[in-house]
Amino acid sequence: MLEADGIYRQYAELVCRFLSSLCRDEETARELTQETFYQAVRSAGRYDGG
Repeated sequence: MLEADGIYRQYAELVCRFLSSLCRDEETARELTQETFYQAVRSAGRYDGG
């Protein structure tokens, strides 16, 4: 799980800024960022590299 933590630290701010530009609400963007990474970690085992 340490790898996922590093990826989160590296990309969370970028993802949050992107989402904020779409929804124009900082709190919603933070929640969506958390959900985005949660779903990515949950489905990482199904990723086939393609």
